Amino acid sequence: MAIGTKDVGTGGSGIPKTISPGNHKLKLNSLVGEDFKFIPGGISIILNLETEPLEGFEGFMLDKENPDAGHYKGQIGRVKSGQYAFADGVTKSGVQISRDNSILVFIKSLCTTLDIVNWFDAQDNKHNTIEEFITAFDKTAPYQDKYLDFCIAGKEYEGKTGYTNYDLYLPKSSRDGFAYAKLGSGKQLLYSEALHLKKLEAKKVEAFGEDDFEVSTKVGSDFDLD
Repeated sequence: MAIGTKDVGTGGSGIPKTISPGNHKLKLNSLVGEDFKFIPGGISIILNLETEPLEGFEGFMLDKENPDAGHYKGQIGRVKSGQYAFADGVTKSGVQISRDNSILVFIKSLCTTLDIVNWFDAQDNKHNTIEEFITAFDKTAPYQDKYLDFCIAGKEYEGKTGYTNYDLYLPKSSRDGFAYAKLGSGKQLLYSEALHLKKLEAKKVEAFGEDDFEVSTKVGSDFDLD
């Protein structure tokens, strides 16, 4: 029997459903604080970001428990506010670091860039804990549907089926630019793979067998977003 080719699929549209490291125009869908298990009291700030809608694209489901809710119209990603969590501590030079104040500085900077700093100022003395402050910012969502220019950094890791995925985070600002900036301002960092991507170390291959094959490094569908 002859081999047919008409019904052979390609495994999808070819557009990953998740954001990769690089420069992107993104909006903030939500911002949450998560306990950092390696440092008692540490908190990681997670920005759930989304690109502009892509034509002919169907993203992840909006609600896994409710298929009727539809799908994201753009690529999405869980992006940490930085490579490290926020925690109380002391620098090598003896400077005291306050977890709560550092988080407030980050959120105020975000609000300023989004032109919603009035929301931040209005929260004075309204919340007893930083967790309450973070929750209030997320629930009132003054950032809704406001896009910024971002530079997204990442660290590669191997997914469940061998695909290379990314642990995403905002890079440190420098004299070259910021991790995020107002649209069209040109103040965002320009993505550099050398500076903003931590690659997986290549595995040493001892020998090839009949079942060995080349694994694609494209983001795969095994990247599960909570």
